[in-house]
Formats: sequence, structure tokens, C-alpha cells
Amino acid sequence: MQSLDLKSLSVDQLWDLHEELVSQLTRKMAAEKNRLDVRLRKLRLPDGKLKHERRPYPKVLPKFKNPHNPAETWAGRGKTPRWLSKQLRSGKKLNDFRVERPHASV
Repeated sequence: MQSLDLKSLSVDQLWDLHEELVSQLTRKMAAEKNRLDVRLRKLRLPDGKLKHERRPYPKVLPKFKNPHNPAETWAGRGKTPRWLSKQLRSGKKLNDFRVERPHASV
């Protein structure tokens, strides 16, 4: 790209340069907008809503288990289950319900 000595240009030459810049910017911005609109249309569903594809999350293993009903487990995420809340209110500790996992041998 060649450099211009803007100080040496006349007012008319500067104005012509300004108009050329504005026209080039307008053209390039319109092309970029069209490209982005095409991408956005590809993301939208027919009803106009955006597609929301969730990334795959790993399975979360349970960390706590109800001793009275081993089928009731909790991974430690979200709201505390009723069976655990009841036990904690009765004075038991959270670690009393922890699921023991075998340690990985190296």
C-alpha cells in the first residue's frame, strides 16, 4: 500500500479521497453484513428462533447416597434432595452419606 502525504494534497483532492474511502467502506460493510446475515439464517430454525445445541457434558457420578434407599443418590449439584435435607436437620453430617469410591491404582 502506498503512503500518501496528506499535507501536500489540496482540499479538492482530500475531498475526493474522502468520498472514495466512504464508498469503499460502505461497499465492504454491506458485503460483511450480507455474509453475517447468511450465517445467522443458517443458525435459525424455521420458526425464527435460534438453534441452541448444547455441548456434550460428561456424566456426573453421584457423591451422596441415601442409606435407607440406595436408589436415591445426589451428585452434589442443584437443590439438596428432601431425603438429605431431612437427615441433615436431624443432626447428621453430609460426609455420613458420601459414596465411597475405589481409589484408582497407578
